[in-house]
Amino acid sequence: MSRYITAMLICWLPLTVSAQEDADFRMEIGGGVGASFYIGDLNNTMFACQKPAVGAYWRYLFDHYNSLRVNLTYAGIKGSTQDHDNFYPSAPGSGEVVSEPMKREFSGSVVDFSCMYEVNFFPYGYYQDFFGHKRLTPFLQLGLGMAFASEGKGAALSLPIGAGVKYRVSKRLNASFDWTMHFTNSDKLDGVEDPFGIKSEGFKNKDHYSIALLTLTYSFAPRCPNCNKAR
Repeated sequence: MSRYITAMLICWLPLTVSAQEDADFRMEIGGGVGASFYIGDLNNTMFACQKPAVGAYWRYLFDHYNSLRVNLTYAGIKGSTQDHDNFYPSAPGSGEVVSEPMKREFSGSVVDFSCMYEVNFFPYGYYQDFFGHKRLTPFLQLGLGMAFASEGKGAALSLPIGAGVKYRVSKRLNASFDWTMHFTNSDKLDGVEDPFGIKSEGFKNKDHYSIALLTLTYSFAPRCPNCNKAR
């Protein structure tokens, strides 16, 4: 009897290991490093005044096309009126004739907490089987978040929109390049509000920032593809 049980265990163990090796995963966790810049009253040039950025990710995979990502990112931002050809009045909205331009520069940071929905161009997976899974795929992303600025000392609503490309390095390791532009409803991220005295609503004439990260994430919470047919 004991020999029979032992033989059954020996036959069952490779099948279990194989099932784990062929498993998909429901979640990923990881982080990334990169660069950031802001667009606002003290900088109106894309990709100028860059500073370092770091982030932490958690991702839930609905299937091989769709996923939901929650990220917490620290991004540096800076700018200066000396980098502009525009004239910044020192007393905006006062109705007075101002001959001296406003001189202002800042260097601060934004803590961003966002929830992003991602859509892959191709079915993302490690095994290139008859389901057509691809280890490399571009993706689009859209979400909603909150921004906390050190210079403006306040919170703002953030609408992040972006794109990227991800690569399945191994069964559990994923690498990606992730770029997002965060549109906010605040004009105080740089500590300067309405320098031209022009009021606006929504996301128009407000401060925005961009974050680009190289990320690594680790896949966990496996699900057996033989038991879950929604591949």
